[in-house]
Amino acid sequence: MIDTKVDWASFLGRHDLTWSVKPISWDEGAFIGNGSIGAMVYSEEHRLKRNVLRFVLGRTDVTAKRPDGGFPPRVPVGELHLELSGWLYQPISLRLDLWNAELRADITTTVGEVQLRAFVHSRKQAMAVELKTSGGESAASFRWYAYQEVDPILKNADGYNLNQYIPESEVVRSVRSGIRAAAETFKPDGSGGCATAWTELSGSDASTSPEEAGRRVIYLSIQNGADETAAQRAEEAVKRASEQPWDEWVESHRSWWHDYYPQSFVSIPDTMLEGFYWIQMYKLASATRSDGMIMDNQGPWLTSTPWPGVWFNMNVQMAYSPVYTSNRLHLGMSLVGAFREQVETLIGNVPDDFRTDSAGLPRSCSYDLAGRVDDEKGNLLWVCHNLWRQYRHSMDRKLLGELLYPLLRRAVRYHTRILAEGDDGKLHLPATVSPEYGSFLKMKVPDTHYDLALLRWGCETLLRISEMPEPAAGTDTERDADRRKWQEILERLAPLPTDETGYMIGRGQPLAFGHRHFSHLMAVFPLHLVSGDSEEERELILRSLRHWFSMEGDLRGFTFTGAASIAATLGLGDESLAYLKSLLHLLKPNTMYKEAGPVIESPLAGAEAIHDMLLQSWGDRIRVFPAIPEDWKDAAFHDLRTEGAFLVSAVRTNGATSWVRVKSLAGEPCRLHTDMTGSVRIAASERTTVRTLGDGRFELDLPCGEEVVLYAEKQLSGEPPHKGGVIRPVPAQSHLCGYFGSRKPWRLYGLPIRFGGSDSDR
Repeated sequence: MIDTKVDWASFLGRHDLTWSVKPISWDEGAFIGNGSIGAMVYSEEHRLKRNVLRFVLGRTDVTAKRPDGGFPPRVPVGELHLELSGWLYQPISLRLDLWNAELRADITTTVGEVQLRAFVHSRKQAMAVELKTSGGESAASFRWYAYQEVDPILKNADGYNLNQYIPESEVVRSVRSGIRAAAETFKPDGSGGCATAWTELSGSDASTSPEEAGRRVIYLSIQNGADETAAQRAEEAVKRASEQPWDEWVESHRSWWHDYYPQSFVSIPDTMLEGFYWIQMYKLASATRSDGMIMDNQGPWLTSTPWPGVWFNMNVQMAYSPVYTSNRLHLGMSLVGAFREQVETLIGNVPDDFRTDSAGLPRSCSYDLAGRVDDEKGNLLWVCHNLWRQYRHSMDRKLLGELLYPLLRRAVRYHTRILAEGDDGKLHLPATVSPEYGSFLKMKVPDTHYDLALLRWGCETLLRISEMPEPAAGTDTERDADRRKWQEILERLAPLPTDETGYMIGRGQPLAFGHRHFSHLMAVFPLHLVSGDSEEERELILRSLRHWFSMEGDLRGFTFTGAASIAATLGLGDESLAYLKSLLHLLKPNTMYKEAGPVIESPLAGAEAIHDMLLQSWGDRIRVFPAIPEDWKDAAFHDLRTEGAFLVSAVRTNGATSWVRVKSLAGEPCRLHTDMTGSVRIAASERTTVRTLGDGRFELDLPCGEEVVLYAEKQLSGEPPHKGGVIRPVPAQSHLCGYFGSRKPWRLYGLPIRFGGSDSDR
């Protein structure tokens, strides 16, 4: 039995995003969301708008039809403004409370004070903003603006991206039963739009307690579509929210989050990185839900961008990467659902004569996944790898048989149709694009590492699935023919091109200039076709990694997350940490990330890299603390999930693993690798068998529902785990608590400052 001594409110409170200087841009804003509706909250420095606190609203599924025939992009939906009587001034206190998923603010203006609380309800499609005013701020007011009505001063502050399509629109306003509504129809053809509804309650109407002077609550909902049905949905969401007692509505919102966070636990001695990790767990659940839309490049926080859609040459795949090990598989179901619903569209993406047995995915598209597959071929195979991880971490045979297996067959078949035998007798791929390499040169290369590695992984995985009793469809003869074909491809497929620098982009094309993507290293990560277990493989991976980073011209956020995970694969904890620390310098103060526009995947992939330092499970082996930095003497995690559907908990104390708990959820075979090489005690039921193989390696026969605890014979502190292992947070570095939100670089350099805030939470 594991005793989790985690005071979640206090633990997460030490990582709340905090602002003592008002945020004035998307890069610094406080973000709230429920997977569909979101808001980025910040203000403005222009003297004519210093009295405005902006809630820049977004709804993930609102798109518009382009006149030029391009895919329907996401478009802005408007803003809610708190228009104050005075200017927002310093000091200001904003706090994004992670545990309760709400923003709280104490704002001083030039004429009075404002207290504010805001959140997007976790279960309902509505946002609430509670306001209390004092002094000269009694006249503060809420105003909603369609995007076209937002003042140019604010739009200019956000910046325009000339590659972004934003349609003209027509807004029709109405008021019914005290609820205001605005139906916005996108021109020219009126095929899209959105409906926003809101109402404001004050005094006793807004509270379960006696009337409070200066207290107001505004409820707001956004729905996709501008027809009467959409407007009715928005108004009904507002009506239901406003009629429920406030305290009950708040509690129902919080209860979802209070169930969400404890699904797993991670604590490390680097407080800034620990805070970053938990903010990403908050961001994940704010950006998607099990029944929601696929995570695109921005989540619900749309702003000026050249990428208002879904990108599949890395973005989606890496955004979802942390859901598996973090034991938050329900969030991965939005990706599963999107592909389950659009199989026919994926088939239609390939040429007519391929559609009998193939499917594909373009680089970018809208939520319908429609788009012609061009010279970048492997994107659907990479998504299938995410679906495979969803399956392996859940062991959901229905997912495997109904979606993954048939879709993976089609994705592999698309590639086999374009294979050709070369003079060497090997099967080769034609010139294709290796994602992000030579993009502006429109460079195409034969036998790209990207496509070869994905095809090899696809064939190996299909062979593995075909040996299972249920998923393989068709007659025995058909299954045998499939297996022979996949085996032949594996035997004859051209090898991954290498040269003296390591892995190449493709045949005849070395890595000759800066490359932000790890598309030429896919075999190492995330596919793990090569492990580094042999000295030859390890040397090749290291040589490739070193050469990659010697080309400094184009290193971006996801460059560092990929490198961190590759280093972790080799057990290089200090190097993995150095890449992650470098990533932090590229992030915005609120942990968002931008290049030419915002993209959500890099910080989320950073959370996955932290997982890779703590726990890995590729290659049918669970590795506990495989890449711990030298300075991380203490660490703890609880209920992280691995392939084979195991929940793993472990504690590291004074530089050594104290104990490991493994619980089986599916009864799969289990091979465990730890650094517990001395005398190890085992606590398990009679139904469980543990074989000690030496060098910290164990084989476990764990029936479904059973668990085993391995613990060092000499406990360094506390009760031995067989009497109840204890999980508790690693002590925090107090000066790095509440680091994110506004920019606080002085906290990094030991300046003799006494830091305020919630020291009691630390």
